[in-house]
Amino acid sequence: MADTKTLKVEKTDAEWRALLTPEQYRITRQHGTERAFSSPDFDLGKKGTYHCVCCGKTLYGSDTKFNSGTGWPSFTQPISTDAVDEHRDTAYGMTRTEIRCADCDAHLGHVFPDGPAPTGLRYCMNGVALTFEPAET
Repeated sequence: MADTKTLKVEKTDAEWRALLTPEQYRITRQHGTERAFSSPDFDLGKKGTYHCVCCGKTLYGSDTKFNSGTGWPSFTQPISTDAVDEHRDTAYGMTRTEIRCADCDAHLGHVFPDGPAPTGLRYCMNGVALTFEPAET
Protein backbone atom coordinates (compact mmCIF):
# COMPACT_ATOMS: atom_id res chain seq x y z
CA MET A 1 0.00 0.00 0.00
CA ALA A 2 1.10 3.56 -0.65
CA ASP A 3 2.25 5.66 2.26
CA THR A 4 0.13 8.77 2.69
CA LYS A 5 0.52 11.48 5.29
CA THR A 6 -2.49 12.14 7.51
CA LEU A 7 -3.40 15.79 7.96
CA LYS A 8 -6.38 16.77 10.05
CA VAL A 9 -8.77 19.04 8.16
CA GLU A 10 -11.14 21.03 10.32
CA LYS A 11 -13.88 23.31 9.02
CA THR A 12 -16.95 24.85 10.57
CA ASP A 13 -20.35 23.49 9.69
CA ALA A 14 -20.95 26.61 7.57
CA GLU A 15 -17.69 26.04 5.68
CA TRP A 16 -18.63 22.40 4.92
CA ARG A 17 -22.09 23.49 3.74
CA ALA A 18 -20.55 26.08 1.42
CA LEU A 19 -18.05 23.57 0.00
CA LEU A 20 -20.38 20.60 -0.58
CA THR A 21 -23.64 19.97 -2.38
CA PRO A 22 -26.60 19.26 -0.08
CA GLU A 23 -26.34 15.52 -0.87
CA GLN A 24 -22.57 15.44 -0.27
CA TYR A 25 -23.08 17.27 3.02
CA ARG A 26 -25.88 14.92 4.15
CA ILE A 27 -23.80 11.84 3.46
CA THR A 28 -20.31 12.90 4.54
CA ARG A 29 -21.04 15.25 7.43
CA GLN A 30 -24.33 13.79 8.74
CA HIS A 31 -23.47 10.10 8.20
CA GLY A 32 -26.13 9.54 5.56
CA THR A 33 -26.36 6.90 2.86
CA GLU A 34 -27.20 7.30 -0.80
CA ARG A 35 -29.78 5.01 -2.36
CA ALA A 36 -28.37 1.84 -3.92
CA PHE A 37 -27.53 2.20 -7.63
CA SER A 38 -27.80 6.02 -7.44
CA SER A 39 -24.14 6.95 -7.03
CA PRO A 40 -22.00 8.45 -9.78
CA ASP A 41 -21.01 5.94 -12.46
CA PHE A 42 -17.48 4.83 -11.68
CA ASP A 43 -16.49 2.61 -14.62
CA LEU A 44 -14.59 -0.49 -13.50
CA GLY A 45 -12.43 -0.29 -16.62
CA LYS A 46 -11.01 3.15 -15.84
CA LYS A 47 -7.65 3.31 -14.07
CA GLY A 48 -7.02 5.96 -11.46
CA THR A 49 -7.60 6.91 -7.84
CA TYR A 50 -10.61 7.75 -5.71
CA HIS A 51 -10.44 10.73 -3.36
CA CYS A 52 -12.47 12.15 -0.49
CA VAL A 53 -14.96 14.69 -1.86
CA CYS A 54 -14.48 16.85 1.25
CA CYS A 55 -10.70 17.19 1.48
CA GLY A 56 -9.21 15.44 -1.57
CA LYS A 57 -7.30 12.76 0.36
CA THR A 58 -6.44 9.73 -1.80
CA LEU A 59 -8.49 6.81 -0.48
CA TYR A 60 -8.70 3.92 -2.97
CA GLY A 61 -7.03 2.73 -6.15
CA SER A 62 -9.00 1.47 -9.13
CA ASP A 63 -7.04 -1.80 -8.94
CA THR A 64 -8.95 -2.67 -5.73
CA LYS A 65 -12.43 -1.77 -7.05
CA PHE A 66 -14.86 -4.58 -7.85
CA ASN A 67 -18.53 -5.02 -8.74
CA SER A 68 -20.18 -6.23 -5.54
CA GLY A 69 -23.69 -6.09 -7.01
CA THR A 70 -24.83 -4.05 -4.01
CA GLY A 71 -25.31 -0.75 -5.84
CA TRP A 72 -22.45 1.08 -4.13
CA PRO A 73 -18.80 1.42 -5.19
CA SER A 74 -16.85 -1.37 -3.48
CA PHE A 75 -13.15 -1.88 -2.87
CA THR A 76 -11.07 -4.66 -1.30
CA GLN A 77 -8.81 -2.27 0.63
CA PRO A 78 -7.88 1.40 1.03
CA ILE A 79 -4.82 2.75 -0.79
CA SER A 80 -2.90 2.87 2.50
CA THR A 81 -3.41 1.89 6.13
CA ASP A 82 -3.68 5.54 7.16
CA ALA A 83 -6.14 6.65 4.46
CA VAL A 84 -9.28 5.79 6.43
CA ASP A 85 -10.34 5.32 10.04
CA GLU A 86 -12.72 2.68 11.39
CA HIS A 87 -15.49 3.48 13.89
CA ARG A 88 -18.06 1.25 15.55
CA ASP A 89 -21.56 2.03 14.25
CA THR A 90 -24.59 0.71 16.15
CA ALA A 91 -27.26 2.75 14.33
CA TYR A 92 -30.43 1.08 13.10
CA GLY A 93 -30.09 -1.86 15.51
CA MET A 94 -27.01 -3.23 13.73
CA THR A 95 -23.35 -3.33 14.64
CA ARG A 96 -21.19 -2.34 11.67
CA THR A 97 -17.78 -0.83 11.04
CA GLU A 98 -18.09 2.68 9.69
CA ILE A 99 -15.33 4.02 7.42
CA ARG A 100 -14.33 7.69 7.61
CA CYS A 101 -11.67 9.75 5.87
CA ALA A 102 -8.64 9.88 8.16
CA ASP A 103 -7.98 13.54 7.32
CA CYS A 104 -11.39 15.21 7.61
CA ASP A 105 -13.58 12.60 9.36
CA ALA A 106 -16.03 12.44 6.43
CA HIS A 107 -18.41 9.49 6.54
CA LEU A 108 -17.61 7.34 3.49
CA GLY A 109 -19.48 4.08 4.10
CA HIS A 110 -18.90 0.76 5.87
CA VAL A 111 -16.63 -2.28 5.59
CA PHE A 112 -17.98 -5.82 5.60
CA PRO A 113 -16.22 -9.23 5.84
CA ASP A 114 -17.79 -10.60 2.64
CA GLY A 115 -15.46 -9.34 -0.07
CA PRO A 116 -13.28 -11.20 -2.55
CA ALA A 117 -9.63 -12.23 -2.23
CA PRO A 118 -7.08 -11.10 -1.36
CA THR A 119 -8.55 -9.35 1.72
CA GLY A 120 -12.02 -10.86 2.04
CA LEU A 121 -13.26 -7.35 2.78
CA ARG A 122 -15.82 -5.17 1.02
CA TYR A 123 -15.33 -1.46 1.57
CA CYS A 124 -18.82 -0.35 0.54
CA MET A 125 -18.59 3.39 -0.11
CA ASN A 126 -21.07 6.12 -0.95
CA GLY A 127 -20.16 7.27 -4.46
CA VAL A 128 -21.19 10.84 -3.62
CA ALA A 129 -18.42 10.86 -1.00
CA LEU A 130 -15.77 10.15 -3.65
CA THR A 131 -14.22 11.87 -6.63
CA PHE A 132 -12.27 10.03 -9.34
CA GLU A 133 -8.94 11.10 -10.80
CA PRO A 134 -8.00 9.18 -13.99
CA ALA A 135 -4.47 7.80 -14.20
CA GLU A 136 -2.10 9.63 -16.48
CA THR A 137 -1.58 7.79 -19.74
